Amino acid sequence: MTVVHRAGPLFTDLYELTMAASYHAHRMFAPATFSLFIRPFGTRRNFYVAAGLDQVLDELASFRFSAQDINYLQTTKRFSTDFLAYLTQLGFSGQVFAMPEGTIFFADEPVMEVTAPLIEAQLLETFLLNTVGFQTMIASKAARCFHAAAGRPLIDFSLRRTQGRDAGIKVARSTFLAGFEGTSNVLAGKIYGIPVSGTMAHSYISAFDSELEAFAAYADTFPDHSIFLIDTYDTLEGAKNAVAVAKKMQQRGCRLIGVRLDSGDMAGLSQKVRKILDDAGLDDVKIFASSGFDEFKIAKVVSRGARIDAFGVGTKVGVSADAPYVDIVYKMVRFNARDVRKLSPGKSTLAGKKQVFRRSDQEGRYTEDIIGLRDESIEGGRPLLEKVMADGKILRPPPSLQATQAKFKESFTLLNDRYKSIKDHNAYPVKLSRRLEELQKTS
Repeated sequence: MTVVHRAGPLFTDLYELTMAASYHAHRMFAPATFSLFIRPFGTRRNFYVAAGLDQVLDELASFRFSAQDINYLQTTKRFSTDFLAYLTQLGFSGQVFAMPEGTIFFADEPVMEVTAPLIEAQLLETFLLNTVGFQTMIASKAARCFHAAAGRPLIDFSLRRTQGRDAGIKVARSTFLAGFEGTSNVLAGKIYGIPVSGTMAHSYISAFDSELEAFAAYADTFPDHSIFLIDTYDTLEGAKNAVAVAKKMQQRGCRLIGVRLDSGDMAGLSQKVRKILDDAGLDDVKIFASSGFDEFKIAKVVSRGARIDAFGVGTKVGVSADAPYVDIVYKMVRFNARDVRKLSPGKSTLAGKKQVFRRSDQEGRYTEDIIGLRDESIEGGRPLLEKVMADGKILRPPPSLQATQAKFKESFTLLNDRYKSIKDHNAYPVKLSRRLEELQKTS
């Protein structure tokens, strides 16, 4: 497992610490269970892709307040000496049940449940919401692009527009998890072993006296890795210049990999560029496209017969432009051997430790989910939440990112296409078990 850096326990909202201090003052140390789930989110998402667990486990396994943390908290003049002394000894000692990364899930289903002494469980809230919420949001957006591309490769081009370094790195990881084939982000490639990909910028073309000279120079530097950006001046003339340089490359035993479109009528231009390449005998040269792509634009150009072989997907995925947040919450469902629930209008919760059971048809395709109690078994239902931590220890090494991507792809094929729609809201059937329903009446 490789991470950029650990957040540390001060990556939290102040009220988590003030609540913890009051719990401590009143000797409230009994176990608590919190459930992490996404509330129904209008009509913009039919499904979600679980992401962020790898980072969560790494953080929880090393959860400690440093001397510098304690010194800073002293300067706030809010916390007693006894409480700060307690924090110096605090680590995470609880258990975590979670859906593995890459799992397809739906609104209201717990993607994670944490059980630990109350203070420990409470202090994790902000970190868990931030980490699982952001990475799940991006992975879910990426999965919609993966579906729209209908088998065409996707590359993450979002780094220059994401909100900060950490976001850019997590976007690269989350998009790869959800089916992308690579990233332009070199640091993410180093950290996570994601294939890196890139071509050239318009500034590179402009730095030379002519487009033809720029292509020739790039091919000379990268004879085995050249993709030419052909729209700086005139796209069709750029394609002809690419052909001229590709012919000279062939004479040296090299091959042009592709050309990239970055503006204009992507469907129409790609068709014309494809003809130019094919007429020159360069039918193996790929056409890549970038600029403002997400699932909606990909679906549009594909439906218009675009001859695009792969897409560079940037800003709109990196910030999840059409749905830039998820209503993810972390709510207490059991404390001190008592099941509890919230009854606020529109924000009610389900009491009790839970499990999510998935039923499938004979071909393995998903038919319905049932949210039940942790100790239940549902006929024909496969439990999705797995115990991943116990006594503050990670129970097994996390799978590789490549294995997680494979899990996502397999899971995604088992979800009916009607729930993958990027236009229509089709609610996947999620039910409550009888026992869970009965528990709500007494909690």
